[in-house]
Amino acid sequence: MLPTTDSEVQRIKEYMASQTPDLEITFAQKVYSENILGHVHDVWDVHIDQDRWWVITNPTNLYSQEQFPNMDIAVTFHVGLCLRIPRSEKPKRSDASVEPFAVSYRQIADANESLSHAQEVSDYQAVGVRCREILLAFTDAAQIVLPWLSEEPKPKRADFKAWMDHVCNCAFPGATHENRRHLLKTLLDSAWKFDNWLTHSKTSTWHDAEAAFHTTENALTICISAIIRLARGVPDQCPNCGSSRLSPEFAPDPDNPEDLWERPACDRCGWKGKETRSKPSQPARRKRRKAKVTGDCSVQPVPLRNIRKPR
Repeated sequence: MLPTTDSEVQRIKEYMASQTPDLEITFAQKVYSENILGHVHDVWDVHIDQDRWWVITNPTNLYSQEQFPNMDIAVTFHVGLCLRIPRSEKPKRSDASVEPFAVSYRQIADANESLSHAQEVSDYQAVGVRCREILLAFTDAAQIVLPWLSEEPKPKRADFKAWMDHVCNCAFPGATHENRRHLLKTLLDSAWKFDNWLTHSKTSTWHDAEAAFHTTENALTICISAIIRLARGVPDQCPNCGSSRLSPEFAPDPDNPEDLWERPACDRCGWKGKETRSKPSQPARRKRRKAKVTGDCSVQPVPLRNIRKPR
């Protein structure tokens, strides 16, 4: 049995109620927590008036204790399921990021696709070109989010190294962030140099292309995450209780439901930060035609206990 907050219990009960709308929740208790590959998964023992379930978080899913009587097996299955979710089915990072960086993330997906089909030196060079374009698109977006405010002459738009220094200094200012700032600059500079080498190399291999892609993706992920926290005013610790357990809260705008707003919240004391727009409303998109369904189909009951066959 692990300590929990009222907000954590409420979230689990709301999730369970969405999955079992016609059943009553009689008990919910966090029983286990484990950090796996940088993601914390909490395990809850939830009782309803008919049976018992494991509810595992990040992302949240439920598993019948009749089918998974052993908690460790349920956790192993949950983590394996998370790792095997295709990229196309994961929530897009751009949906939760500052809007200008969406271009960089789309180009990361394109570069990953090119890497999966690369077989010759020319293909590896193409991956290097795509990785360079990713970094240049990142600097274009950074100039919008973190404009140049110094009295010194503004660097040229395509001067990657100058804008890289500017971004790192803004994201991690001061002596207390010296090591973080150094790490970020080193990652971006190394990615830039290696991508340029790969673009012109005649002796590169598939492993070089893989290294270029993952180095570029890793550097941008860390950097964009730091910029987003800065732009949205997310503190490193809760200013009220000092806890590092901060989670984002999302809510639609009552006047415009397509506008999504976000604020940091402390899981320990309930402190709430300043609201910022996370996802602005998009222009109306053309409705897609639904594919015709052929063959036998069946609607599965919620929660999923057994697979119900047609007829």
